[in-house]
Amino acid sequence: MIRRLLIANRGEIAVRIIRACKELGIETVVVYSTADKESLAVQLADQAVCIGPAPAKDSYLNMGLIVQTACSTGCDAVHPGYGFLSENAKFARLVQECDMTFVGPNPKLIQMMGDKTQARKLMKEAGVPVVEGCEDALKSVEDAKNMAESIGYPVIIKARLGGGGRGMRIVYKAEDLENAYTEARQEAKVCFENDEVYIERYVENPKHIEVQILGDHYGHVVHLFERDCSFQRKNQKIIEEAPCTALTRDNREKLLSQAVNAARSIGYDSAGTMEFLMDKQGNFYFMEMNTRIQVEHPVTEAITGVDLIKWQIKIASGQHLTLKQEDIQCHGHAMECRINAEDVAHDFAPSPGPVTFMHVPGGYGVRVDTAVYNGSIISPYYDSMIMKLIVSAGNRLECIKKMRASLEETIVSGVKTNIEFNYLTLYQKEFIEGSHDIGYAPILLKRLKENGQFI
Repeated sequence: MIRRLLIANRGEIAVRIIRACKELGIETVVVYSTADKESLAVQLADQAVCIGPAPAKDSYLNMGLIVQTACSTGCDAVHPGYGFLSENAKFARLVQECDMTFVGPNPKLIQMMGDKTQARKLMKEAGVPVVEGCEDALKSVEDAKNMAESIGYPVIIKARLGGGGRGMRIVYKAEDLENAYTEARQEAKVCFENDEVYIERYVENPKHIEVQILGDHYGHVVHLFERDCSFQRKNQKIIEEAPCTALTRDNREKLLSQAVNAARSIGYDSAGTMEFLMDKQGNFYFMEMNTRIQVEHPVTEAITGVDLIKWQIKIASGQHLTLKQEDIQCHGHAMECRINAEDVAHDFAPSPGPVTFMHVPGGYGVRVDTAVYNGSIISPYYDSMIMKLIVSAGNRLECIKKMRASLEETIVSGVKTNIEFNYLTLYQKEFIEGSHDIGYAPILLKRLKENGQFI
């Protein structure tokens, strides 16, 4: 078993990992930037080491210094959390080369699934449906034009090594393709240090559904059902829930089975997520695989009773995954709202600054994951998330009602937040019916503004 673990992350996920480690009897070391010297993770970890100034490139993305810190503090494992270096194969290899355990999948798997064109090929070979598109990175704008004409508009141009909604451009007309191609390549170069892009048919207004996977080093793979992450803004999830009520029983069985078979076919050996788009006809298509723990993992924990972080650590330690598929049951419904420091009225612009007062909700079936407390500073250098509010209940409608009550009880002063926007969303007919898709949030915001809100 891992004895001492370095957490190469910050915020609520660092706190979440510390809690899991305490239960497993593992000592923790957290690295932090100068902006996070008063953070909750720094206060809770057994040891904390400052690794640089606030900009992530000088601290949380400094691979060499993080690994050096892990070695010098006597750690035998590193947990990357999500974001930052969590899906960086080079970082995972560096950790292993220094005789430490990387809490995540094999670096080869990270690299394979991080290459979106290669991931498409692997999924097709495993019998998983993929959206029609090119098999390799585009070599020129002429290639892009030919492919777009072949598959038909609208199309989407994506970064080959991309993720998180960056390096993407949707194109509806042929005359817009060249500019979109150039912009996508430029953004990909800045974000991923690689300007290669590929093209797919654009699935309009789909549901975003993902399957939670656990696999060990011995070929055992299970699913922990699916999540509906269709309520998004700027390609980032805001409200996530499990299970997805839009799936029929047959579709669910097919989706879960294909996700498990695909993960098994590549030898997946950690916590991971298969992400899919589902169109209005109920057809689903593989989008990407996240080879890390997800922000929204608590909704899966709520419906299954399985601690994903603890299993991620135990699997990395070489333990067998003892969970049997037939023993993993879905109980009721769970929902998560991300509470962000952002100005909804101004295109969800970040709203950094001090949190002068904060009160979080409580009660049966209510969970709050946060690293923010009264007096905390929401930094402009990192993600604007303040907390994750998770509720669970017997069914989806009860869950919505509980989330409404929990949001009413949530108070954050000092910065602007999306609490009201989330709250109003829960009263919309489309959301209550579960018919909303990934294009719904901006439409809703426009409607609310026309009614005199968020102006």
